[in-house]
Amino acid sequence: MTASDWKKLMNQLKNKPAVARKFMKHNKPKDRKFGIAAQKCERCGRYGARVSQYGLNFCRQCFREVAEDVGFKKYS
Repeated sequence: MTASDWKKLMNQLKNKPAVARKFMKHNKPKDRKFGIAAQKCERCGRYGARVSQYGLNFCRQCFREVAEDVGFKKYS
């Protein structure tokens, strides 16, 4: 089930709380403990390449945008 399908189903079930609870009990997406979907960028939500060193948890694109604000210098 894709993310858009998931959102459509939850919108349809928001007026039916009992059916929504049963649906969530059996069909909710599982929590990821490892793999690419376990960690995402705190700023934009991407799953790709992450800079998690120093507790930053940014993707590489967001890190490039905020690196100087955080205190990193470009030496070359």
